[in-house]
Amino acid sequence: MSTTTISITVNGQQKTVDVDKRTLLVQLIRDHLGLTGTHVGCDTAQCGCCTVHLDGRAVKSCSMLALQAQGGSVTTIEGIGDGKTLHPMQQAFQDCHGLQCGYCTPGMVMSGIQILKFHPNPTEQEIREGLDGNICRCTGYENIVRSIQQAAKSMAT
Repeated sequence: MSTTTISITVNGQQKTVDVDKRTLLVQLIRDHLGLTGTHVGCDTAQCGCCTVHLDGRAVKSCSMLALQAQGGSVTTIEGIGDGKTLHPMQQAFQDCHGLQCGYCTPGMVMSGIQILKFHPNPTEQEIREGLDGNICRCTGYENIVRSIQQAAKSMAT
């Protein structure tokens, strides 16, 4: 087993961690740093449950090695709020009932934030295309789309 030291900023805090070179980013986040809001659903980058932001870009953390994030800045679902109030996207998911079991929700929220970064006033089609690669087995996606639409409105003001 070959280990290496990784320096990475996670949710605004600098971290230095020794990991096996084969460690996935999601494993670093969950197992080494204890941030379990990022979920593992498929291990094949198809479901989107593990979506985090790396240097401001949404990525599926189950499909990249932790080494690939070396020196980067990662934001997880735990890092988007201020600790006192929900992020507007989280609040919209709550208000619009954009979740059921909640397993896919962290990835959906992180993807929703990414969608609004590129489409501040998205159409339904842009939202649905932006969610491609995120799977929810409980909802019909209608309330997820509504949640992102509401967040777009609240984040625009």
